[in-house]
Amino acid sequence: MAVSEENRLIAQHAPLVRRLALQLLARLPASVELDDLIQAGMMGLLDAIRRYQFSADAQFETYAIMRIRGAMLDELRSQDWLPRSVRAKAKSIEQAIQRLTHRLLRPAHEHEIAEELGMSLEDYQLLQDDARGVQILHYEDLARGDENKPDPLGHLISGDDNGSDTPLGKLMSQALRKAVISAIDALPEREKLVLSLHFEQDLNQKEIASVLGVTEGRVSQLKSQAVLRIRAALTDKAWDVHPGAADLQMIL
Repeated sequence: MAVSEENRLIAQHAPLVRRLALQLLARLPASVELDDLIQAGMMGLLDAIRRYQFSADAQFETYAIMRIRGAMLDELRSQDWLPRSVRAKAKSIEQAIQRLTHRLLRPAHEHEIAEELGMSLEDYQLLQDDARGVQILHYEDLARGDENKPDPLGHLISGDDNGSDTPLGKLMSQALRKAVISAIDALPEREKLVLSLHFEQDLNQKEIASVLGVTEGRVSQLKSQAVLRIRAALTDKAWDVHPGAADLQMIL
């Protein structure tokens, strides 16, 4: 591709990079700098421009968004932006959910998770607020079901990264995709509804709160809990230590 065309595409999609960075920043600690995300995103955009195979049937922006987000997440991981205390809190909830799921053979209710953690329901909900940072790892990419939109899990079987172009890699990615979908399907209806309203109906947190008749804070708690349930389900299937864990980080 000519340098002039490359520069034109960079200028055209620079606002997209900034928009994605701002969306991400809204759910990150204050210590994360917008300029760092934008710089990483611009590198992702350049990578997308150089890798993309232009055709009449393919949408460049869709491909670019995946690359831009991936570059931003790589930058966040390199900074280890999530405090160790937050990781520990999220892990404690995941482990409690795992134990209860094995014991009850159904999704645990909030009060049961709180009891398993030895705390009141109110304290457990506060703990969810503290652990909400786990939502940021491409939580958007759990959306699915609209045939007019590309499957956000499709990159797991696209064969472009992490060794997934090998037969073993493709099998691993397909298995992971099925595990994620199974974990989503197993969510309690209320949490599944929150995901559907947000990612399929494109409602914001305030609108979801109005639909459900709850506070915006409660919507955030439900989203956090849904993510932690999904993580617990995948960890239970050993995806946290699987060689394909890098793919998992692009989903959750």
